[in-house]
Amino acid sequence: MNTPRTTAARFVATHSVLTLDARHPYVAKSLVDAQDMHRTVMNGFRGWVEDGDPTARAQMGVLSTWSVDLKAAALVLVVQSRVPGDWSRIPRAALTGKPHVITVDRTVHAGDVLGFRTVVNPTRSKPTGKPSPEKTRGQRLPHSTPDHVKNWFVRRLQAEDEPATGQGGVARIGATADPAALGVRMLPTVSSPAPHKDLRIARAEIRGSLTVTDPETLVTALSNGLGHARA
Repeated sequence: MNTPRTTAARFVATHSVLTLDARHPYVAKSLVDAQDMHRTVMNGFRGWVEDGDPTARAQMGVLSTWSVDLKAAALVLVVQSRVPGDWSRIPRAALTGKPHVITVDRTVHAGDVLGFRTVVNPTRSKPTGKPSPEKTRGQRLPHSTPDHVKNWFVRRLQAEDEPATGQGGVARIGATADPAALGVRMLPTVSSPAPHKDLRIARAEIRGSLTVTDPETLVTALSNGLGHARA
């Protein structure tokens, strides 16, 4: 017996919007080192979980994205979390203004149309070695063209009455969209020097509008992030 799908779900989170001076050494280091950017974000959430807990980010629902305006020398960092952040550890001179903290409390309904922008790390799995009877994860490779990124995202769309999990175990997002109306822009890859010199995160921006088909699944996607590197 199928459980009836709910027609509404509530999304609650904190958004912190920080505008930083890209010329300040503290900020410049984060721009060239993905691990340093991660530390900048997580420094806002000390004390909520034990130091060194490998699941700290997931427990606190910390997701982040950023954009940089080179002409204005401004880095805009947006952080979502289940708990409030404390940004007092960021040097005052690195901030161009006071962090803007917003409490988001919104109920989404089936049929709602939402404008969206997301920055994702779109990847595919390439088999390695000889075939094995056991299902093993292959090498993770980034998608590098707008068409491939769009196809990656379209696989995660969820038409009405479709399940929340698609073919191959792909987690869908509880909403659908017109693929032709989606805009895709490739962004610079971010990396990290030693000891994480092999870390490279491909990034792409996707924009468009979504029609909600499964509110609970959409709230899960909004809360937990989409794909790898959790946009």
